[in-house]
Amino acid sequence: MPYTTDFLPQSPPLALPTPAQPTTRLDYTHFTVLLDPARRLAAATAVNIDGASLRDVPRGDDWHLDPRVPAEQQAGAELYARNDLDRGHLVRRRDPVWGADGDEANADTFVYTNAAPQAAGFNQSKELWSGLEDYVLEHADVYDQRLSVFTGPVFADDDPVYRGVAIPRRFWKVAAWASGGRLRASGYVLDQTPALDDIDLATGLALAVGEPPPLGPFRTFQVPVADIAALTGLGIDALVAADVRGAGRTARGGGWVAVTSGRDILPA
Repeated sequence: MPYTTDFLPQSPPLALPTPAQPTTRLDYTHFTVLLDPARRLAAATAVNIDGASLRDVPRGDDWHLDPRVPAEQQAGAELYARNDLDRGHLVRRRDPVWGADGDEANADTFVYTNAAPQAAGFNQSKELWSGLEDYVLEHADVYDQRLSVFTGPVFADDDPVYRGVAIPRRFWKVAAWASGGRLRASGYVLDQTPALDDIDLATGLALAVGEPPPLGPFRTFQVPVADIAALTGLGIDALVAADVRGAGRTARGGGWVAVTSGRDILPA
């Protein structure tokens, strides 16, 4: 079963984001991808996480194209070959791996429609993308909680182009859960610009070979969910209204909170 809208207990149904541009809906085990065929990357992903049923399964690394979509509409292996760009999971590999079909979910996350080009230091850093993903999943695991998590790139017209694919500088994530019969949500923006600046996009290789790119200060932010809607053009009204920082609040960057660990995240 793919992403389901009625997954969160005692909460109204939570619909998929609505992109402003044409997308192709692709359903996988416990998650759904909305693919932008023009950008050849996902505009948004949505995953259900059951913290009480999480499983550990062998990782595997069988990246593959989705046969339901023309190859020219997906950024495949050629984008990531012989360079310092990672195939960054949008739906984290471990998030949908729960229940009896966890092995199938694990394999499904290695489809290229669920990948986005990320500088290796950004993708693997505990202070950036990986660290935020760990925090979200550990919260579900420790508290046996159900979460729905939405993730995607922030597409911009001036994103740098490499091998015919515009490389997103920023990514967004919204975690949603139910508390006291109410929907709650928290939004984040992660910026890989400093890491991309240290990759020569003519070659895809780090300018200083063998050295991690300097990521600069605080490139992970907790932000009003309304700002994510404004940045992406996505229809996510229910998430905006459920924002733990205040329903409908928008700061347009001025009130973003830098995040270096879970201690920095504002409480629900």
